[in-house]
Amino acid sequence: MRRTSLLPGAHGFDAILTAARKGLAAACLLLAAAVLSGVPSPAHADDTPAKQLFGARKDPAPLAPQAIGSYARGCLAGAAALPINGPGWQVMRLSRNRNWGHPSLVAYLERLASKMGKAGWQGLLIGDMSQPRGGPMISGHASHQIGLDADIWVQPMPGHLMSASEREKTSAISVLDKTGRAVDRRKFTPQLEAMIKTAAKDPAVARIFVNRAIKRAMCDDAGKDRSWLGKLRPWYGHDDHIHVRIDCPKGSPGCKEQAAPPPGDGCGKELDWWFTDGPFKKPDKPAKKPKPVTLKDLPPACATVLTAQ
Repeated sequence: MRRTSLLPGAHGFDAILTAARKGLAAACLLLAAAVLSGVPSPAHADDTPAKQLFGARKDPAPLAPQAIGSYARGCLAGAAALPINGPGWQVMRLSRNRNWGHPSLVAYLERLASKMGKAGWQGLLIGDMSQPRGGPMISGHASHQIGLDADIWVQPMPGHLMSASEREKTSAISVLDKTGRAVDRRKFTPQLEAMIKTAAKDPAVARIFVNRAIKRAMCDDAGKDRSWLGKLRPWYGHDDHIHVRIDCPKGSPGCKEQAAPPPGDGCGKELDWWFTDGPFKKPDKPAKKPKPVTLKDLPPACATVLTAQ
């Protein structure tokens, strides 16, 4: 019986050496790209918190616009930047580089700003939107990951162009009174109510998170037109800004919608519950600290979004 050697011949050795050189070159290029971009190499990315990976990217993924995953577990391809100044808005906290979103969100904010004159609101101060490639953030938010969320401050834009320093140091102002259970009517003006109502009535909006006291004031003042009130959802905090969330846009099949708000205006028993001890009752046992979200916990397409050059 003829034996087949497991050792390659001369040509086989040449092929192996050539392949090895190519493989080493490819690995070096991949590593170099990772270092230059601030993203850990694939060998280390598995255990690196995703917030560090996505927080390191300073530019959008050069891909077709896609909101990928859910609002609190996903990423963003083909993001567009909202200009830091526009007719009717100024972006705050420029150092965070969070004025990015799906083009649908940018279009919504521009559309909303164009309506502020009619609402009597001087202009929008835009807080956090998303990072250039979405994903988890190092600080501040559990959501805002797929480019469809934006924070809007509940104080009007000043009458001058703010400096970068002003945008960093100016604080958002709460509109609650000293009790924390009602709005301060000196701050919660009819113009602010008109801004919030205008924001909610846009068909693109899925919901807007507001403080419980803001929700109650809007319920009390809404009058007969209450079709938009159900979009205002009471949530913890949100006394110095509103958090707007728009629906998944067309062309993003991997985007996961949040369940629609319950029918009705949300001004009855469900709102009353927010003024009981229920929402603030501490659990009997402290909750375990969750493990950091890693790249493997996000939709598979987020790996491509993260590394796209």
